[in-house]
Amino acid sequence: MRSRILKSILSLPRLVLCAVVLYGLGAVAAELPQQSSQAGGVTVRVKPADVSPAAATWRFEVVLETHSGDLSEDLARIAFMVDAAGRRYPAAGWEGDPAGGHHRKGVLQFKAMSPRPGAIELRILRPGEAAPRSFRWKLT
Repeated sequence: MRSRILKSILSLPRLVLCAVVLYGLGAVAAELPQQSSQAGGVTVRVKPADVSPAAATWRFEVVLETHSGDLSEDLARIAFMVDAAGRRYPAAGWEGDPAGGHHRKGVLQFKAMSPRPGAIELRILRPGEAAPRSFRWKLT
């Protein structure tokens, strides 16, 4: 009986350590900051919503705002992820406001990269812009 209690007490620190590690892995996306880009009268803001190790689909909250022109682009077609080797990964989908207007928000979805990279880069190449908007975050 006494050895059982002792084993239980000695197992407690390991259990707490595992819980802390698992909680930390799930909280990765919460720690990644929103980034913004302003060019050509259009502001684009992006924040990782879920890029956790357990996620099969990575989700990014995206907001576009302008007071000149129309936001008519198909976000799922103009957004892509880039890995360290320069390979492109297309968006899997867009859930949010339809094309048009001066304000749009929604969630871009991507298939999670495997193996998990140390950093991620999301690019949005808007029609008429010379270079893509680039948003980078370190995951480790």
